[in-house]
Amino acid sequence: MHTIYDEADDILTVHLSDKQIVKEISQDWSTHLSYAADGSIVEVVVLDAHKNGAWPLVKTHAA
Repeated sequence: MHTIYDEADDILTVHLSDKQIVKEISQDWSTHLSYAADGSIVEVVVLDAHKNGAWPLVKTHAA
């Protein structure tokens, strides 16, 4: 698994496997899932990731 964040376009891409993508489905305007032939999720793309609170993945909080 690896994560790419494009700060200029505010797009978060999470690659879950190296399987070939055979189908892509939009869950809503900003969340898109890509699937392999076996039905497993290969990639998740989140548009406006920072704006929608999906980036950064881990937030630090003051104690």
